[in-house]
Amino acid sequence: MRRSCLALAMLLCIVTWSSSLAADPAPASKPKFRTAQQIIDAAPASAWRDLDPADTLYLELASGRVIIELAPQFAPQHVANIRTLAHDHWFDGLSINRAQDDFVVQWGDPDAGEKDARPLAPAKDHLPAEFSVDVAGLHFHALADSDGYAPRVGFVDGFPAGMDPATGKAWLAHCYGTVGAGRDMAADSSTGAELYVVIGQAPRQLDLNITTVGRVVKGMELLSVLPRGSGPLGFYEKPGQRVPIKSIRLASEVPAAERTPLQVLRTDTPTWDAQVEARRNRRDDWYLRPAGHIDLCNVPIPVRAPPKAK
Repeated sequence: MRRSCLALAMLLCIVTWSSSLAADPAPASKPKFRTAQQIIDAAPASAWRDLDPADTLYLELASGRVIIELAPQFAPQHVANIRTLAHDHWFDGLSINRAQDDFVVQWGDPDAGEKDARPLAPAKDHLPAEFSVDVAGLHFHALADSDGYAPRVGFVDGFPAGMDPATGKAWLAHCYGTVGAGRDMAADSSTGAELYVVIGQAPRQLDLNITTVGRVVKGMELLSVLPRGSGPLGFYEKPGQRVPIKSIRLASEVPAAERTPLQVLRTDTPTWDAQVEARRNRRDDWYLRPAGHIDLCNVPIPVRAPPKAK
């Protein structure tokens, strides 16, 4: 009798325990996470902007077209000089003269500073240094993360930039694809006739030491794969090693049918903030630990061809 009662009690206990398990709610489903690419793909038309042909350069090489967006808001006098040089076909027939590994590719007149140098006129042969500009009037969209090279960093009209609230100054950051105006020892020795693009790890030590004029938005692969120069600072030692420049034109001066229409994701919208956050804290299936931080130069700025009208 005692054994029967004990068995019955145990059976009731098991049934009660099983019932409690069945009553427990199912584990909460994992929050849905959108990748940066999914956010970009779903971006509304208002999150994109067209490149301005008056601020767009086409660098034509035998291998293809490199497209550069100029930044007159950061270097107005240099950009004006570059426009004049392009309008006057000054760059046509010159060359890429330097490819320094993990640093820059540079182009212009290989005889610059020599008696055979190509005259700049009607462009100016002397400009003031434009290392920074007043932040007032710029739409500076700050990045939440800290930076070792500037008190604050963020984006201005699609350009990665640094900013110092104490001085009220802002400047373009030397990220991959940034285009600058080469100079000699004197701060005001650049004219925009010698240009370089960053092809390696972001050399942010150059910030505030040289005038930056824009960034490559398409065609970086044509520059980053160029053979490295064997001379000092990566300069080509023999004329035959230089890469000829077919032409450099403002898009506004190229027939519409020959232009490359592009749109750039705006850097001042909720879409932009959402895709930056998705990159800062990666929760894709491959990632095991979100970083919780992102570097200014590790935030790519999406570019696309305009969608076809339906």
